[in-house]
Amino acid sequence: MSLTLAELAGVLPDGRVISDPGLLASYARDEAERAPFALPAAVVRPRATAEVAAVVAHCAAHHVPVVARGAGTGLSGGANAVEGCVVVSFEAMNEIVRIDPDERLAVVQPGVVNEDLRQACAKRDLWYPPDPASAPWSTIGGNVATNAGGVCCVKYGVTRDYVLGVEAVVGTGEVVRLGRRTAKGVAGYDLTGLMVGSEGTLGLVTEVTLRLRGARPREHTVVGYFDGLPDAGRAVAAVVASGVVPSALELVDRFCLRAVDDWKRMGLTDAGDVLLLARCDAPGAAGVEEAETVLAAFEESGATWSARSSDEAEADALFAARRLVYPALERLGSVLTEDVCVPRTLVPEMLGRVERIAAEHDIRIASLAHAGDGNLHPMVLVPRGDERAGARGDEALERVVAEAIALGGTVTGEHGVGLLKMRGLAAEFSPEVIAMHRAVKSALDPVGIFNPGKVFV
Repeated sequence: MSLTLAELAGVLPDGRVISDPGLLASYARDEAERAPFALPAAVVRPRATAEVAAVVAHCAAHHVPVVARGAGTGLSGGANAVEGCVVVSFEAMNEIVRIDPDERLAVVQPGVVNEDLRQACAKRDLWYPPDPASAPWSTIGGNVATNAGGVCCVKYGVTRDYVLGVEAVVGTGEVVRLGRRTAKGVAGYDLTGLMVGSEGTLGLVTEVTLRLRGARPREHTVVGYFDGLPDAGRAVAAVVASGVVPSALELVDRFCLRAVDDWKRMGLTDAGDVLLLARCDAPGAAGVEEAETVLAAFEESGATWSARSSDEAEADALFAARRLVYPALERLGSVLTEDVCVPRTLVPEMLGRVERIAAEHDIRIASLAHAGDGNLHPMVLVPRGDERAGARGDEALERVVAEAIALGGTVTGEHGVGLLKMRGLAAEFSPEVIAMHRAVKSALDPVGIFNPGKVFV
């Protein structure tokens, strides 16, 4: 392997290859607790597509695994290093190449941080909607790899809905351009869509062309507190049944609220055990009417307190608090998180099953959800170093996945499969569908170097 590393350094400009073990460790894993990882053989920090192609060609020739890495904010182990691999970190490929207000598109390198792009677009009265909770840190490349969603995806869709095209390095180092930059286009297979959500198993994306929207509409916020998850779940089902499609509908349970309160002293737990946050952004009077419909759904479902917020700063603070849940929980212990998605009308049933699983395994599961599209994030908090509690947590989350599949759901709504959801994916997909996926991977990755051992058992 040392000869291979020397050759790798020889095909790249000076300073691109890292082999110091002290530095390699910081690139070995993402934020997924209890997901296995290894120390990479080397880390490469390219600055151009040609350099990525040179790395892939070298690794293909020597049968060296390649693992792509963005900001390392993933929660499924998808960016974790495998034995003997080269990690390709896109941190230095972070240029917003172009924002085109006329065509409403942006061209970016994969290392661009989501929030940086959103702010740059806002200065031009444009909006890039996908907004994962990690938006202040996660990169567009990572978002593309996992088909990330976020708070507003209930109405505006996920990353795949905004990717018009990509440049990627595939196979044994070939550079290809997939997709288009036109408003419409139906030529050929949707190979761009195939790359989105592929978690680095089909190639390395080196540039992304993204669809943009006009400036974000004014939103009306509705807040509701409930005594428990069943009542909150019924409120979600009532909103769905009303026909209103909110621009956000988020659920935060008392355990999450208390974790944020203990950290930030925001008084979030004063009015109830479960918080629902909704936003409606239809133009003009229609937005107010939608908000009133959501408010009525909350009240009729047993809200202990609910209101349509007239204080925009207060409403923004509540949504900011929702984004703080995961780091707040991390302050208290190891967080094992799930990312299942069920039909929206079955959110109350799934929340009830999560509560029963927690009781049966004698463990606390905090519930956070993009409730408007049925995407639940049950999170187990265990003391650091407590292996027995961690094992119970793993068993509990395996049950959560099984129950979601039993309700016609899926193992992941936005975090990706990575290492942690592989058994669940094997249960969700038929053998025939798994075989189709493997055939696609073999076609685009004939040597089998791209993120091996991930996604499929």
